[in-house]
Amino acid sequence: MPDYILSCCSTLDLTKEHLTEKNINFIPFHFFINETHYYDDLGQTLPSEKLYEAMRAGADVKTSQVNSDEFTAYFTPFLEQGKDILHISMSSGISGVYNSAMIAKKELEEKFPERKIYVVDSLAASAGYGLLMDKLADLKNSGMNIDELKDFAENNKLKVWHWFTSTDLTFYIKGGRVSKTAGFFGGLLKICPVLNVDKNGKLNAVTKVRTKQKSLTELLNKMIECAEDGENYSGKCFISQSDCYEDAKTLANLIEEKFKNLDGKVLINNIGPTIGSHTGPGTIALFFWGKER
Repeated sequence: MPDYILSCCSTLDLTKEHLTEKNINFIPFHFFINETHYYDDLGQTLPSEKLYEAMRAGADVKTSQVNSDEFTAYFTPFLEQGKDILHISMSSGISGVYNSAMIAKKELEEKFPERKIYVVDSLAASAGYGLLMDKLADLKNSGMNIDELKDFAENNKLKVWHWFTSTDLTFYIKGGRVSKTAGFFGGLLKICPVLNVDKNGKLNAVTKVRTKQKSLTELLNKMIECAEDGENYSGKCFISQSDCYEDAKTLANLIEEKFKNLDGKVLINNIGPTIGSHTGPGTIALFFWGKER
């Protein structure tokens, strides 16, 4: 059976160590702080804390997706080694990177007709994307072949739930995700939006609650409502956070208290530069497996 590699974008908000342990390859997005270029390489070049410091200080922060030429250069050595490729892309509802990967795939299929090159749109982001990749890596490492794994990804990707809240609307306003007026009154009244990623892989505002504590309770309630088997949920749970670890830890404690059958402790990771450039500090995101979105 031909060997194959499992690949993703760097926007899955897991650590480099996690990906190395699970044998997952990745291609980095780009970001810029005051025109200085950095790779979003899972915090190796620039820790997330430094990004949020710069954002609070008023730095101009931008992101750039991986283009098709970069994908071609990234995929080619694996194909030359005789390996097939299963690349899981960040959601097409949030980025155009899926299209870039598809352009490279079509080009390389002509050059390497004997190889399989699969690109799957995850319809996921941040550590929800990470939760999907973690599961796929376990299945690959247990012996699942590339076709079975691609089918599993396609059939199960919408079972990964994403719930977000933020205590700082500054960068949502800057990015146009919240109007200035709504943001002003939101800050004044301590209103925290609760958002999810929908079945089309797009960010969707669901409700608003007053105070940070109530927003964390709302995320917990959404997990009770949507998780597979409700409070008997026995899968993994990931949280990502942008410079608000204590709030994330509070949520993790609430979840571990409510869900006694979790697969391990709640894993808390940083929101990386690509996602964090748009959310800014103060965002907490919760991810778990459940019924289809």
